[in-house]
Amino acid sequence: MSDPTVPRERDVVEYWSWFAVGLYLLITVDLLTTMGAILLYGTAAEANPFMAWLIERGALAVTVVHLAVVLVAVAAFSGVLGTVQRASAPYDTYLTYAVELWLGLLVAAGLFVFANNLAVIVLGHSLL
Repeated sequence: MSDPTVPRERDVVEYWSWFAVGLYLLITVDLLTTMGAILLYGTAAEANPFMAWLIERGALAVTVVHLAVVLVAVAAFSGVLGTVQRASAPYDTYLTYAVELWLGLLVAAGLFVFANNLAVIVLGHSLL
């Protein structure tokens, strides 16, 4: 009988789904709410100095950098999942738990960034 903690193909598909949710929150939703905050309050509303610098460079620069981040993140996550699937016991179990924890933190971070951006839009200031 196989170890239930080692990811099966069905689990890998679910991991990709959660990874997509995390990226959607951290890239798409963050970018849309950031642009909403900038429309209301200008670039001073952006607390991240790199993002503020990038916004000043224009929409093309923002788009290119975000697409590059998505490509690097997808390649890295693919590599991590491949490593987890090739790992031998007991490391496969530890790596599986690490991936699940990381995915949970990724989604939680995305939700926090979304809430923070909404706070800027609604309240006029960051939660931080």
